[in-house]
Amino acid sequence: MKLNPGVRERKGDAAFPVEIYKAKRDGGNMNELLLVLDFGGQYKELIARTVRGLSVYSEIRPGSTGADEIRNLNPIGIILTGGPNSVYLPDAPKCDPEIFNLGIPVLGICYGMQLMCHMLGGTVQPCKKSEYGRVKASFRTQSVLFDGIGEQGTVLMSHTDFVSKLPDGFISTASTKDCPHAACECPSKKLFGVQFHPEVEHTDNGRKMMEQFLYAVCGAKGDYRLDDYIDTQVRRIRQKVGDQRVLLALSGGVDSSVCAALLSKAISGQLACIFVDHGFMRLNEGDEIESAFSGMKLNFIRVNAQHRFLSRIKGVADPEQKRKIIGDEFARVFEEEAGKLGSIPFLAQGTIYPDIIESGGKLGATIKSHHNVGGLPENLAFAEVIEPLSGLFKDEVRALGRKLGLPASLTERQPFPGPGLAVRVMGEVTREKLDIVRMADFIMCEEIGKLKNKPQQYFAVYTGTRSVGVKGDDRTYDAVIALRAVNTSDFMTCRYAPLSHRTLSRIASRITNEIRSVSRVVYDITSKPPATVEWE
Repeated sequence: MKLNPGVRERKGDAAFPVEIYKAKRDGGNMNELLLVLDFGGQYKELIARTVRGLSVYSEIRPGSTGADEIRNLNPIGIILTGGPNSVYLPDAPKCDPEIFNLGIPVLGICYGMQLMCHMLGGTVQPCKKSEYGRVKASFRTQSVLFDGIGEQGTVLMSHTDFVSKLPDGFISTASTKDCPHAACECPSKKLFGVQFHPEVEHTDNGRKMMEQFLYAVCGAKGDYRLDDYIDTQVRRIRQKVGDQRVLLALSGGVDSSVCAALLSKAISGQLACIFVDHGFMRLNEGDEIESAFSGMKLNFIRVNAQHRFLSRIKGVADPEQKRKIIGDEFARVFEEEAGKLGSIPFLAQGTIYPDIIESGGKLGATIKSHHNVGGLPENLAFAEVIEPLSGLFKDEVRALGRKLGLPASLTERQPFPGPGLAVRVMGEVTREKLDIVRMADFIMCEEIGKLKNKPQQYFAVYTGTRSVGVKGDDRTYDAVIALRAVNTSDFMTCRYAPLSHRTLSRIASRITNEIRSVSRVVYDITSKPPATVEWE
């Protein structure tokens, strides 16, 4: 049995679980809708998540969605996302120009602002000096978007083009040193644009700006809640699966654990959970996961495949290739285990939005392929993949887990990539390198665990670099370990955690003393963007 290729394809509103609320709309109990039109921006789902966090239901549709379809959807507002293109190029993505005449409020963000201005008669051209990162901005507080936030603030910029001339009827409402029109609006038509990204936490009062657009401009009532997600998904899973069985890839992380709890509630007795111990887990983690799940009402199966995975990636240094090989091997193990269990047509995964976003799409760039998205082979021997969490961000998944009664030890577990330590070892992966980074990670987590205020995520990285050191009277030339600790609310952006020098010194001292083949420890102080949370 081969997977229908269409199962893995995600287009437009398929990225968000729109089906959840179609039934409600069809039944007359309709949530207000904020429409997000996608032009390939990496933050499109974060925009939609921010809107949902402000109690307004959001859907993502392609930027090319026609005005007639939008009119039928009857949204209270439209947000045009950012994107990597230049609006003045012939092949740049465009929207239906009629959307600006529907009387529906529109907010253009970055590329979205440039596109709106370009299509309405303004001028967009390359910057003399591009703006990236956090930039000081001045706001015209008479604008409804900036009401109550003050005249100065810091915003996240990421652009190489800018609006040099506004369309007729528009006024400039914000500026920076190098961008004269950092925001603009046409109040009479309820058209607004911001060159910066209010949806990310790097922008001061960005959430307030989004709230102003939703409530002061669009007149939102705020009728969206996560509470009915469980009941709706349970109903959908039962309808899809019927009396057949489901095989779940259970890693023991937050996402797969919540997925297991949700599936168990929906189809108790029909779920087989396969935990593949690929040898890339943290210290003692495999045993801990088995202990946590073996006592639950699940068919828990542990597959010890350490040698198998390590052999597959022997000699492989490219991170994308490592991820895809590991993803392929995961799929093969699932196929084999499914064969032992009899006919199981459904494969379930704990895929969430950040996995899909960073694995790229029709317009978005691929940052990294996740083993449960980009790594799935075309001939996967399951009839269909079930991903009940694919419309949620990490904070929503944790909240859902709590609603399902999972303990904090699972819902608050440190995030961990599917390929595990294989992508925390730079370059070729060997058993020796894994042992080194596993122990360094354990030491770091143990020391940070003693702190009252902990970062949201922290781990060690084997950098693949060697450095001269001195131990005793001997010269050494050993590994360099990097430490990474970040604070984030959305896992789409983050800031490095300002750990104290005392804490860092204690961690570094333990690592170099307790791991003989490490000579140096460094601390990563890069935020996202421009970096990612993981190194690979």
